[in-house]
Amino acid sequence: MESKKIRVLIVDDSAVVRQSLSEIIQSDPELEVMGTASDPYMAVSKIRNEIPDVITLDIEMPRMDGLTFLRKIMSQHPIPVVIISSLTAKGTETGIRALEYGAVEIITKPQMYSKDFILESKIRICEAIKGAAQARVKRKSISPVIYVEPKFTADAVLPPPAQTHSMIKTTEIVVAIGASTGGTEALKDFLIELPHDCPGIVIVQHMPEKFTTSFAQRLNELCKITVKEAEDGDSVIRGRALIAPGNYHTMLKRSGARYYVEVKEGPFVNRHRPSVDVLFRSTAKYAGANAIGIIMTGMGDDGARGLLEMKEEGAKTIAQDEKSCVVFGMPKEAIKLNAADKVLPLDKMASYLLTIAH
Repeated sequence: MESKKIRVLIVDDSAVVRQSLSEIIQSDPELEVMGTASDPYMAVSKIRNEIPDVITLDIEMPRMDGLTFLRKIMSQHPIPVVIISSLTAKGTETGIRALEYGAVEIITKPQMYSKDFILESKIRICEAIKGAAQARVKRKSISPVIYVEPKFTADAVLPPPAQTHSMIKTTEIVVAIGASTGGTEALKDFLIELPHDCPGIVIVQHMPEKFTTSFAQRLNELCKITVKEAEDGDSVIRGRALIAPGNYHTMLKRSGARYYVEVKEGPFVNRHRPSVDVLFRSTAKYAGANAIGIIMTGMGDDGARGLLEMKEEGAKTIAQDEKSCVVFGMPKEAIKLNAADKVLPLDKMASYLLTIAH
């Protein structure tokens, strides 16, 4: 019996973009374009006739902007929404707000100037739509706006750890965190709970280039700890969280007692760049038993094998539980590999981290 395809409604004011997205989506045998709309009003009329499984939504459109439309959808009839936006600075800030309002995922609008870029965009878009179709979306009340295809493994970027268990134990703990679909809100809820002197943290959240800058700035405004987008050579220190920049792998390194990050280009790993597996493998190699690994909500299996490598090197490992995940993909795969020492709901993870870090 043929499985039911995921039906997608494309909402974008550009006819060229609607056509390009239609071709990308239709090329995947699991996806189907239900229809297209040039603005939110046209989208509403189509939704009255048939409810799509996923909506792809542009932010800047005539008659009603995408953000307003998103807030109305999520407050009245929640449907998984993937924001497909351009890379302007204003657009990234609005995109981060869209995630706060309930969008499942945000990806960059494909630009037709390179075969590799088109292929990578196709992978991102199709994976994001499939992840959104699995997501648990909740009704959100409208409140005042507050401004504050190849699948490489980590071998493609970093050789496997030697598993010598020879890493010298230090007093400093390093925390490595991986998240994808639903992770922006999960990370916010988690990081807000941490005190200013918590262990140093390195995070991979699957997110496009430039959006990670706005995401880090937003978290820095909300949290007691310092949050910044990682730059090559940044030290991993107490009271600071470094977020891997979109489109770059981020690895933990060690020089003497100092931990720092290396930010570099490389092939997609598990269809992602940055990849959680790359971060976790480097943490296993350079921190060993000095590390704590955390895998959060997200589609796919990026990070599962890396978390197991961390556990095998003596690190403590945590996976988010199914009930609190938007998509129980990455944690589920890690749990299946027996990579997680502990499986916890999101609201218990910060306090547990602080307990085992001392």
